[in-house]
Amino acid sequence: MPQIPNKLNALSLVIRLKRGSAEHKGDAGKVVLIGGAPGMAGALLLAGNACMHLGAGWTILEMLDPSSAHACADHPELMIRLANPEAINGLHNIKPDVIAIGPGLGNSILAIRSLEKVFDIPSIPLVIDADALNLIASSEDLLKSLQNRNQRFPGLTVLTPHPGEAAGLLKISGADIQSNRLGCIVKLVELTHSIVVLKGQHTLIASPEHPAVQCEEGNSGMGTGGMGDVLTGSIAAIAAQGIRHQLNLWESTGIAVQLHALAADSLVSKGVGPIGLTPSEIILEMRSLLNKRL
Repeated sequence: MPQIPNKLNALSLVIRLKRGSAEHKGDAGKVVLIGGAPGMAGALLLAGNACMHLGAGWTILEMLDPSSAHACADHPELMIRLANPEAINGLHNIKPDVIAIGPGLGNSILAIRSLEKVFDIPSIPLVIDADALNLIASSEDLLKSLQNRNQRFPGLTVLTPHPGEAAGLLKISGADIQSNRLGCIVKLVELTHSIVVLKGQHTLIASPEHPAVQCEEGNSGMGTGGMGDVLTGSIAAIAAQGIRHQLNLWESTGIAVQLHALAADSLVSKGVGPIGLTPSEIILEMRSLLNKRL
């Protein structure tokens, strides 16, 4: 009989995010999100909107697309900068509490340089998604840099692959991933030395220190572009707050995964979806559910 993972039960930890009356934006953390190459700016904006609405004190977008690297009229709270080589080399000067990289990142030289630079910034939580995972899958040097970072700073990196990205990392097919999700997440953890979120029906989370747990919430309405970008921004936001609210990256990841799926179920229960359910709707429902639990 195949092993059945334990159920993810992270939402009891949400209470730690409750803010004191004298807290300020510094207590909620500073997040830098990197991506948004030409034609893919929306991915980074979705991640940024999720990060902002889930409570990060600052949300800074390093946008690779020059035509999109300007203030967003719908969300002027987002701090959007052009991610040119000078800005990427100066990332450490921003003093981020968390970095997320990948939504709409593309595969340009600047994208690769951005990922290399992120690996050089020590001692902070790092969320890696989407194109950043594909770059790692195609480069032994980037994979080695990821492994070295995790040896130096264990427990501070989370990867969030969907089955296709997981297949690229393991050099197998997407069908192979889906036929043995539990076995594959174990291999991903062994390969990368990271916390791994294997997205899909019954998302799995595992790490070098934790056996796999399974998220039992969620529905088919989540199968649309942009849902993963929202999850990336949500993990980053909760991890940033967790630094000063006694939550580590493993716990923050579990909260974000379960809250993300629960928001989709909540919306469907209200007649919103599953067909046509949008990532932007998920963001606002996550915020509402989070605050109800504080």
